[in-house]
Amino acid sequence: MNVRPVRRLKVRLLALLAAVTATLALAVSPLSPPTTAVAAAAPRHRVTYDHYSVSIDGQRVLLRSAEFHYFRLPSPDLWRDVLEKYRSAGFNTVSIYFDWAYHSPKAGEYDFTGVRDVDRLLTIAQQAGLYVIARPGPYINAETTGGGFPAWLKNVPGRARTSAPGYTAAYRDWLGHIDPILARHQITRGGSVILYNVENEYAEATDAAYMEDIQNKARADGIDVPTMTNDCCDAASWTSTWASGQGAVQIPGVDDYPQGFDCANADTSWGPWGAGLTERLREDAPVFAAEYQGGSIDQQNAGFDKCRELTGPKYMKFFYKSNLIESGATAFNYYMGFGGTNWGWLAQPNDVYTSYDYGSAITENRLLSDKYDEFKRQNLFLASVAPLTRTDPATAPASSNQAIETVARVNTGTRTQFVLVRHSDHAATTDDSATLDWTTPDGRYQVPVRVEGRDAKVLIAGYDLGGQRLVWSNSELMTHTVSAGRDIAVLYGTDGTQGSTVLRYSSRPTVKVLQGSVKASYSPRPIDPGLPPGSSSGDLRLDYTHSGLARVLISGGGRRPLLLLLGTDAEAAKFWQAGPLLVRGTSLVRSATVRGQTAYVRADTAKAEDVEVFGDAHRLVVNGSPVRTRPTASGSLLGTLPGPEAVRLPALTGWRSKAESPETRPAFDDSGWTAATKTTTESPLKPKTPTVLYADDYGYHYGDVWYRGRFTGTGAETKVSLNAFTGKRGSYLVWLNGRYLGSAAGGVEADADAPVNPAPGRGDFTIPAGLVKAGQQAVLSVLVENQGHNDDWIADDNRFKQPRGLYAVTVTGSDAPISWRIQGAKGGENLTDPTRGPLNNGGLYGERAGWHLPAYPDGTWKTGAATKVTPGVTWQRTSFRLDLPKGQDVPIALRFGGPVGQGYRVQIFLNGWNLGQYGGDIGPQTDFTLPAGLLRQHGGNTLALAIVARADATPAPVSLVALGNERGGVPVSDVPSPSFR
Repeated sequence: MNVRPVRRLKVRLLALLAAVTATLALAVSPLSPPTTAVAAAAPRHRVTYDHYSVSIDGQRVLLRSAEFHYFRLPSPDLWRDVLEKYRSAGFNTVSIYFDWAYHSPKAGEYDFTGVRDVDRLLTIAQQAGLYVIARPGPYINAETTGGGFPAWLKNVPGRARTSAPGYTAAYRDWLGHIDPILARHQITRGGSVILYNVENEYAEATDAAYMEDIQNKARADGIDVPTMTNDCCDAASWTSTWASGQGAVQIPGVDDYPQGFDCANADTSWGPWGAGLTERLREDAPVFAAEYQGGSIDQQNAGFDKCRELTGPKYMKFFYKSNLIESGATAFNYYMGFGGTNWGWLAQPNDVYTSYDYGSAITENRLLSDKYDEFKRQNLFLASVAPLTRTDPATAPASSNQAIETVARVNTGTRTQFVLVRHSDHAATTDDSATLDWTTPDGRYQVPVRVEGRDAKVLIAGYDLGGQRLVWSNSELMTHTVSAGRDIAVLYGTDGTQGSTVLRYSSRPTVKVLQGSVKASYSPRPIDPGLPPGSSSGDLRLDYTHSGLARVLISGGGRRPLLLLLGTDAEAAKFWQAGPLLVRGTSLVRSATVRGQTAYVRADTAKAEDVEVFGDAHRLVVNGSPVRTRPTASGSLLGTLPGPEAVRLPALTGWRSKAESPETRPAFDDSGWTAATKTTTESPLKPKTPTVLYADDYGYHYGDVWYRGRFTGTGAETKVSLNAFTGKRGSYLVWLNGRYLGSAAGGVEADADAPVNPAPGRGDFTIPAGLVKAGQQAVLSVLVENQGHNDDWIADDNRFKQPRGLYAVTVTGSDAPISWRIQGAKGGENLTDPTRGPLNNGGLYGERAGWHLPAYPDGTWKTGAATKVTPGVTWQRTSFRLDLPKGQDVPIALRFGGPVGQGYRVQIFLNGWNLGQYGGDIGPQTDFTLPAGLLRQHGGNTLALAIVARADATPAPVSLVALGNERGGVPVSDVPSPSFR
């Protein structure tokens, strides 16, 4: 995903390539075949594709995917929770970036254990019933630090994202470690990986040989599923599409973000970045929406609820349905389905803060939003109606009202028609009606439609709905299934609008309205030799108003029985399709099976409520417990499920606090620090100091970095001037001989843009008279807050290799040389805490001393929380116990009270894990997720806060809050969290 802040240019490719074969199998890949690097197992499934769709073992599949970042959820058991929620929303695929930086603390070293166990991740995805689109980069962007590039790569010679030898050796090593894991999880070997994404939005300053080499390396590592890529910016004319020529992939995809990222103006923004129609890049491959906007970053600090509003159900209805019918796409990946958390120093600082909620359908705290309901309505439709996998443009029905337009597609094999109905003015907010003159496969009809502003509907005609014949309906079909010898279908429409559904029968059927108000009429039709067999008998027409839920049972007429469930959007959202069952009610249905005559359901409930099960079963067991049920007139089982037990969280008391920053004292012993004596650097921006002071050059890549510089005073010093790079949201603090001089904002990514800023992150600090003595040693102490590394979206080392740390230092009144020492995270690239990994810690004294860890002996600290802090670093710690009800899912957050604090930031450590930063310069966030697994739900927890103040401040109070409470969930084990020793 990219957030390039320009209006995307929507330009068609100059020409489409000629079609090659009707179906291109992997066996004819132009890439080199797999070698013995990974022993090939006997293929269990075969992935092919053609102009229309991807197929598995010859069966067409409409891919319904959402993005998921395991690295933004450091609790492996919760991966299952989120992925099961994806499946329950009707997704059949998950797209996963694999973050190089997350796994590699230093060159040649990789970790795939614990919260980095991607083998376990892929197993969970398969168990959840999801195909996987694997996206190992090497570059991923994703608003992660360095765009997924490890910071040590900044020290490697040669431009990244090219064929430069240094970079080539590095990325081949990464792929050589991740590819074999992906290979053994391919669907061709019994796993679920079906596509392999090459690079990411590789559009500018491109190198075709590099793209080709990634694919050759993948094949050598055992990858045999189709390769794909995601072309940015609606396949604009200035981008490289990788649809042809050297480096071309097998299935080129396109990224579309039509709604932009203006969350602050969510109520007025509508399609500022185009119509959001996915381009067809090649005739022999399907149209693939490789990244379609499913949320937004929060560029204006409006808060992610506003981003969810920006990309909410109205946007989803209009843009997703329009893209389905206008483009004919059969592969969709929505970015994101669940965003997660930029814990530790995971964030790329220019676009995101701690939360990566992204305004997604599933919130950062794993709660389901109204966007989730809309995904479910659309996904279940796509899953149910197989003819959608092979359609062509068709003549659309004429509309009697110019305010309403139609677009149509048809499956030429089944003759099923799909008609998009929307406003001609795509931004219209009016409520309009029309009559469609619709020639369906079963005859010509006058079909009434009504469209409210910024809505869209996909109507269907000429469809074999199980054992039924759906002639047409102006209600939308959500799903249908067959059970116990009858068909069941759910149709829905906007609350208060008229609905009609017409079905074909060979004779008059029996209609019984079980619930609601529905009028039925039967009209025999004259025999028409031009119509297909069985289509010339009679039409059953049902007329109703979409209001609540109506139930109609139809029998006879030469067909098996049909139960029609006719509702509103809200009523449709209450249905779940799991295995052989259709379930109404509960907060979530995770899975369902039928054994014998018993239905076994796994479900979540936020309150005591009814559950209704439609299926071939006479008994019901939910979450392992039998449920008393009664049969209904609808042929279902109806029972009641209990809600969750109430939860009470402890108050956070028993605080202890301690000020640190001993590094500011002149007598502090820094002899164990790294001497900053290098004179060369791989950064294109050369330093203005005699020796290199960039933190990355000394192996300190993430978090805070301390500098101490010594020089001999003249007594005439009046000012210290510094330039430092921190990334957006970062600053640096300066002391001289123990006296605090002040702070300044650090240099940012934009300083690397042409023309390069000659004085980035400038700070001028007055030296008090007499502070520096002639002939005596002076000590300059600087704390630089490294907020993360720039991405490399434009493949430009000026941007990616922009340094972090001090760039220039001058002392007015002295030209004495300054000798420097530097200290970042303890051990630097040689991790002292491999469990939590390279992104967890920076170089604060308390971090190096273990103050953030459980069991640190803080008994000598001051009793009570830090109510006032002065410039520098102050820590406070407490502990608390939880014993949450078992079998319940209770997302918990740490809440900072009052307005967002100014003049200071707070690093939050739970059981030693850095779960984010709070502060006015960081972002608007006041609730910080404490994910189960890192949070001990049944035991003791340690909370430590590191407060870095630039001025005197009063820290905000904190408390624990439960953001949800549901009976159900998934079992969550404690994530190993080593204590102080």
